[in-house]
Amino acid sequence: MTRVLIATVGSRGDVQPYVALARGLRAAGHEPTIATCARFESFVTANGIAFEPLSDDILRLLDSDAGRSAMEESHGALGAIRTNIALAKQAGPINERLLRDVWRAAQIVEPGLVIYHPKALAGPHVAEALGVPAVEALPVPAVVPTGDFPVLGMPRLPFGSRYNRMTYSVVAAGYKQYEKTANRFRTDDLGLAPVKDAAMMTRMPDGTPIEVMHAISEQVLPRPADWPSHARLTGYWFLDDDGAWTPPQNLVDFLDQGDPPVYVGFGSMAGRDPRKVTREVVAALRQAGVRGVLASGWGGLDTADLPDTVLAISEAPHEWIFPRVSAVVHHGGAGTTAAGLRAGRPTVVCPFIVDQFFWGARVADLGAGPSPVPQKGLTADRLAAAISAAVTDPQIRSTAEGVGATINAEDGVAVAVEQITATLARASRP
Repeated sequence: MTRVLIATVGSRGDVQPYVALARGLRAAGHEPTIATCARFESFVTANGIAFEPLSDDILRLLDSDAGRSAMEESHGALGAIRTNIALAKQAGPINERLLRDVWRAAQIVEPGLVIYHPKALAGPHVAEALGVPAVEALPVPAVVPTGDFPVLGMPRLPFGSRYNRMTYSVVAAGYKQYEKTANRFRTDDLGLAPVKDAAMMTRMPDGTPIEVMHAISEQVLPRPADWPSHARLTGYWFLDDDGAWTPPQNLVDFLDQGDPPVYVGFGSMAGRDPRKVTREVVAALRQAGVRGVLASGWGGLDTADLPDTVLAISEAPHEWIFPRVSAVVHHGGAGTTAAGLRAGRPTVVCPFIVDQFFWGARVADLGAGPSPVPQKGLTADRLAAAISAAVTDPQIRSTAEGVGATINAEDGVAVAVEQITATLARASRP
């Protein structure tokens, strides 16, 4: 049995996979604790996982007018850097507090292993201070360079593997602005010497590479041949509700009243004008001649004055709602994309920011959905055409079903737990 600290920062999509992993670790006899934004305490503890709070300030910043405005302009990797610069004045103190919050949690938990999302900058430093192994874990391929594809958000250009590998320096540049903060944390709080690339460590100071686990299915993203051995794909980390969720009666009735509807939900991605987005979505559903279930999400779509052919819901577990619809339309978050593909449903991705464009392209490359419809250019006509293709093209439907069958046969959590167990065994050897 090993106490494991899992540190992650961000929206629910940055928390839910780690709850699934924690449940797998607990079933294997370990004692996991998740340290994440205080907003998610009830979500984590309801799944039987110990919790330590981190600051909610980053979520408040992203949900502010300034945050929404900056995120809406965050197109591509260069756009993400511009967003970071725009929010740097506020984000700097927030990251300093998060670093100390993770250290406080680690002192309480006293873990024998630290697993961390790369946005939880303290992860490798805390592990070093405690003398325990660190594992970087993330749901996107953003930190390990490859010649197979460019880093998230950078355009796919016909310049070959050299260009693709070069684009990963853009991510490193984005982290560089926090290097002084990370090194100050090392010296002032942990009593460690400063290091190069402190905000985006790929190796421990002794030269040991940090293991990187990607919660992604190889069916969706084949493992790059040029990845080092310490970078792995485990399969997705799904968190099912085990039948505990009871759907509202109006949703059950709506599903029973006609052909399977199209699900539309953009999670926490609302943009600056959710009313306009909602109008375009409703018009697109009408033009495509389909019914719709519109999930408002956290701060999401405006659901007032909808027609009878569209039902508004606050939320529903993806594993429950997706198999009951004809297609899914969403923002392209890693977790939502995985859930839609797992359900075997055609997917229409309407990306807002960086990694969402990557997943939209992967869905289209797989043939499990049409080309993405970016939010910046979202119109009723464009979305209606994509929805029509998703629900009427037999090849898209067949491909989506095949991808879903393959993903359902995988158990990413079990693979991850096995890899973590091997890491702990190696660390325990003299």
